Amino acid sequence: MYTTAQLKNALRNGQYAWPGGYPLYFITSDGSALSFEAVRENFRLCLNETKYGNCGGWQIVGCDVNWEDDSLYCDHTGKRIESAYGTEEAA
Repeated sequence: MYTTAQLKNALRNGQYAWPGGYPLYFITSDGSALSFEAVRENFRLCLNETKYGNCGGWQIVGCDVNWEDDSLYCDHTGKRIESAYGTEEAA
């Protein structure tokens, strides 16, 4: 289970993994992908649902690298989440 400490630490460290500089994104309990921007904008919701295990769509269960998915979009903002080794820029 992802903890609030891990959530805060991930936000503090930024949206790129170190070492390597690979782009990161958050995963919610319902399988949605969230950008760092979306989680920062909705930090209190994410923190509360992650801490208490609520499943209202903002419970963060992980943070991962987007290796090759050029069609991964944030389910909140609708913006494309950068990929590390994708072959094309999505329109």
